[in-house]
Amino acid sequence: MHKAGFVNIVGNPNVGKSTLMNQLVGERISIATFKAQTTRHRIMGIVNTPDMQIVFSDTPGVLKPNYKLQESMLAFSESALQDADVLLYVTDVVENPEKNKDFLDKVVRMPVPVLLLINKIDQSEQSKLGDIVDKWHALLPNAEILPISAKNKFGVDILLKRIYELLPDSPPYFEKDQFTDKPARFFVSEIIREKILLYYDKEIPYSVEVRVESFKESDSRIHINAVIYVERDSQKGIIIGHQGYALKKVSTESRKSLEKFFGKNVYLEVFVKVDKDWRNSKEELDSFGYNLV
Repeated sequence: MHKAGFVNIVGNPNVGKSTLMNQLVGERISIATFKAQTTRHRIMGIVNTPDMQIVFSDTPGVLKPNYKLQESMLAFSESALQDADVLLYVTDVVENPEKNKDFLDKVVRMPVPVLLLINKIDQSEQSKLGDIVDKWHALLPNAEILPISAKNKFGVDILLKRIYELLPDSPPYFEKDQFTDKPARFFVSEIIREKILLYYDKEIPYSVEVRVESFKESDSRIHINAVIYVERDSQKGIIIGHQGYALKKVSTESRKSLEKFFGKNVYLEVFVKVDKDWRNSKEELDSFGYNLV
């Protein structure tokens, strides 16, 4: 007897989906920062035991698209409604339950089990939790509601046990030693983008994309060339900084994280180029792996 299935994580921006994903998988699969719209792709993380395989998917936060990149991000989130065996809808203790009601209405009609996870309960008074649960129960009457704190791992073990109970009987979908569907280059670009999210303000992180031009690996070392794309010359200047200091900081911190991720020495070269309106170009988005069709 073997269980396997797709457990997809959806919800609005900045509710802790990526933090939860990393806790469930036990690997640092998704970048997680305090800024909204950190996740841009649908990222799978695979948990294997002898009698089970859970294929988790982290997805971008649901939003009203303002440009083609966000249209693609929303498409990734909506695709997670199509193939889920179990759906995890993540909210938190401060979010307005009526936010992005159109997407929520699609969740209501889901034929599969839905677990509504109220995250960040450590940031709320316990006396208010009952009212929050009641509001969400009215919106998702068929959902099973679980309070959690992904950051503090509260409720994560209970959640995993419940997921196991809900998984269908099935052979594994992936090889048992596989932990994600993404290639190594993807995680390089995500780790560099994470540092940009952490170290730059305003529109800069949202105008940036990273492409790995070269990834050469030996037994003891990885040599990587990566390009940071921005939309305007002024943004290029900000990314590089005075005498290159800002770019050097991003490169150094990225290299440290990459060495921890891959478990070997990394030589990283990072360049900056301008690619105007890449967020609204279907061809460019295709090349960055965003468009679903």
